[in-house]
Amino acid sequence: MEGALLNSTYLYILAFIFLTVSFLKDKKKTKIALLKAWKSFSSLLPEILSVMMFAGITLAILSPETVSKLIGSNSGFFGVVLSLTAGSIALIPGFVAFPLGAALLDAGAGYAQIAAFVSSLMAIGVVTLPLEIKYFSKRIAILRNASALVVSLAFTMAIWRLM
Repeated sequence: MEGALLNSTYLYILAFIFLTVSFLKDKKKTKIALLKAWKSFSSLLPEILSVMMFAGITLAILSPETVSKLIGSNSGFFGVVLSLTAGSIALIPGFVAFPLGAALLDAGAGYAQIAAFVSSLMAIGVVTLPLEIKYFSKRIAILRNASALVVSLAFTMAIWRLM
């Protein structure tokens, strides 16, 4: 935790230095860039907050004992399948997936189960399958999701062996 805080501090200092240099070089362009960044951030804010609320409520409802029982290290293959299924169905953006995985680890989840959840969350899209079929084809969409499942399983098994 201390290392992460230290890294964040360095990154904030570096960003502030670059922002200052940019401002000194061209005030007008820097102000325009900051306005664009603010608009982008404010358009993403409702989505970020809703996902954070979902994750917070979920972690508040599920006790560490429940998380450990369902997807803990001792949940074995059942926990991996449950995590793969949840990740395949959930529609959570990537920037939330990793902090959520860390929170689940802190709550007692196992490494292999979190690997299954996050990898399937990023790669498999059960909810978005109809959209994929519409824009590509049924064959391609199913083939892509099936190959993503195989890769997620391989990744999960590697993590299971290593951790």
